Amino acid sequence: MTYPETIEYLYQLLPVFHRIGKKAFKANLENTMAICEHLDNPQIKFKSIHIAGTNGKGSSSHFLASILQSAGYKTGLYTSPHLKSFTERIRINGEAISETEVINFVDENKGFIENMKPSFFELTVGMAFDYFAREQVDIAIIEVGLGGRLDSTNVIIPDLSLITNISFDHTDILGDTLTKIATEKAGIIKPFIPVVISEKHFDTELVFINKASHENAPIYFAEDFYEVNKSNIVNGLLELNILDKSKGSTEILYSQLIGSYQLKNIIGVLTAVKILNKNGYLISNDAILQGVSRVIAQTGLKGRWQTLSTNPTIVCDTGHNVSGISEILKNISSLNFEQLWFVLGFVSDKDIDGILELFPKTANYIFCQSNTPRALDAEVLKTKANNFSLSGIVIRDVNEAIKIVKEKAQINDFVYVGGSTFVVSEIENL
Repeated sequence: MTYPETIEYLYQLLPVFHRIGKKAFKANLENTMAICEHLDNPQIKFKSIHIAGTNGKGSSSHFLASILQSAGYKTGLYTSPHLKSFTERIRINGEAISETEVINFVDENKGFIENMKPSFFELTVGMAFDYFAREQVDIAIIEVGLGGRLDSTNVIIPDLSLITNISFDHTDILGDTLTKIATEKAGIIKPFIPVVISEKHFDTELVFINKASHENAPIYFAEDFYEVNKSNIVNGLLELNILDKSKGSTEILYSQLIGSYQLKNIIGVLTAVKILNKNGYLISNDAILQGVSRVIAQTGLKGRWQTLSTNPTIVCDTGHNVSGISEILKNISSLNFEQLWFVLGFVSDKDIDGILELFPKTANYIFCQSNTPRALDAEVLKTKANNFSLSGIVIRDVNEAIKIVKEKAQINDFVYVGGSTFVVSEIENL
């Protein structure tokens, strides 16, 4: 098969979460363990860092991968979902797995795949682990897909676990309270393996402390070690003035990721680096500086507060839940502009009332939808938005919507595109 035929074969054969949602989630690790056994247990053949969280795990994964790469480590990176190509999910030193590797993996394991019919995500995890093992990476950053305890990635024994922000998302699977959600995320905490918590929260702190205590795992809350004193945008980079509490000194970092929510992520990343160095890794301050300042260039990350064009300024972001959208709106409120525009689309299997009530009623709205079975119909979205006094027009295709808003907006206006990862993934010039 060709590469497009291979991907379509997997989409047609296997349940895919980003297409059908909850029905594709397998609430156990049996298939993943069987896949790993079939592949001669690649997950034990490389070192790893495991990252979970509601928001921030993608950015934190890329920060750590870039820093480790800058420190001279051959670094694997597994993330999901992808924006443009499936190959984005599996990278080594920023280079995506080749289409030929994907074709060969599927071809060589076709009989096993057809017999087992794992989920698309389970198979993808096996493919990533197999690739990292064969390429003999020094370390791989493994991002959890959903939750943690029952996520397919949770068959690794990492050198370090990192848990980022905990907020409401996938409540139909993970639970309807922060405590329940945190319990699922805490499932990645392993016996005697250190864990870093990026953001301390009253509702979740004890969940992590108790789980770590039960597993005899050293636990570190990032805010006990670092604090961002101030931040500014300087020459297109996010300037971060960071206090190292253990040293009583400040450090200035410049980040290619410029959303204000990176202030929460960066202290978790720096604490993780501190613990890695304590446990035998060699990561210099120069590697940290370079890794943070070149995180996009070195990892190929897309869709995180990404500027699509100027005059007017058009920015997209993959934030898609209450916490993520709240941070985005906070970022927008700090900017100077004439009129504010939103191009929004969401998935249909998510309660978006809590999200819609956050948006400003005075902005201009264009409602769109992604080309996926899970997409919320744009007319339905318009009706829901009207219930929150958000008025606008429907243009189903996101690229047509961007074209229209460019025609209507003035050069000093600000345009935000997002609501769903799948809307962002269909932007043509991303």
